[in-house]
Amino acid sequence: MKKWHSKLVWPLILVAMAVLSLTIVGLGQNSNTNVNANKTVAKAGKLVDLNSGSTEELMALPGVGDTYAQKIIAGRPYKTKTELKSRNIIPAGVYAKIASLIIAHQKK
Repeated sequence: MKKWHSKLVWPLILVAMAVLSLTIVGLGQNSNTNVNANKTVAKAGKLVDLNSGSTEELMALPGVGDTYAQKIIAGRPYKTKTELKSRNIIPAGVYAKIASLIIAHQKK
């Protein structure tokens, strides 16, 4: 009975390890994609202006979809980018992701 048991356990352990490693690799790829997207925007040196950015430009920011983009546009003008949080336009978690990628230029 022990021989049958040991023959069954090792393949199950190997399968579990394979599934776990594929899951970890998959999660790593998703986070690297987000980091690379943020770096691309930051390297370009082009910050998205909250007061003049298009819907598409706003939606390109991580965590900002159509709904948040429309809320940002509807709340214009902004004196500072922190108004997105203080006026409850977007949640703090989304703001943390985009803070380094946005700016609020004032009209002259």
